[in-house]
Amino acid sequence: MNQSIKKLIKIPLLITALLTGSLMSCDRDNGPDINSPAYHINESEKLAIPIEIELPGNQPNGNTRVATFYAEGVQKYKAKPVAGGFEWAFVAPKADLYDISNKKIGTHSAGPTWQLIGSTTDSIYAQAFTPAKTASSPDPGSIDWLQLKPKDGKVPTGLFTNVAYIQRIATKGGKAPAIQPVSATDIAEVEYSAIYRFTKINP
Repeated sequence: MNQSIKKLIKIPLLITALLTGSLMSCDRDNGPDINSPAYHINESEKLAIPIEIELPGNQPNGNTRVATFYAEGVQKYKAKPVAGGFEWAFVAPKADLYDISNKKIGTHSAGPTWQLIGSTTDSIYAQAFTPAKTASSPDPGSIDWLQLKPKDGKVPTGLFTNVAYIQRIATKGGKAPAIQPVSATDIAEVEYSAIYRFTKINP
């Protein structure tokens, strides 16, 4: 017993430091990747949804979540003439969609629309409710959270069949620049990320 203790004490300080560093590195390697889509999707499940964009209960059978995707891309803006100058007008989103396995599975673009990669039958177009269902992001520098519905005249297909609600939550960035445009040709692409949830009403 004493011999074992003595041997441990004789380990050089440099080796001890290296071992400690290795252990800390292992801990970091085993921890979650906070930049991964999976991490953002999992964290979004802990969020409180504001009443302004909360889904109706649709009793007695309720709702079913069809899909949850993490989006990363830009919100595009262009200059719009106003009295005395110009202001930013929203154009469209342009983003990639990722699933819980961190796989890029689709795109989000003008429409707005969500389309799965390699498929012509997995898509959904959306429009705002009247009045619009929006809630300010907890992050004042980020675009609003939304609840949308399928676009009139555009039937959701494939994975999105029967989807009745689209929610945009957990937004980061995406707001129009604080500095207004100075010419009619100015454009801006502002980086953003968000979680999109797609939900159907149970029959």
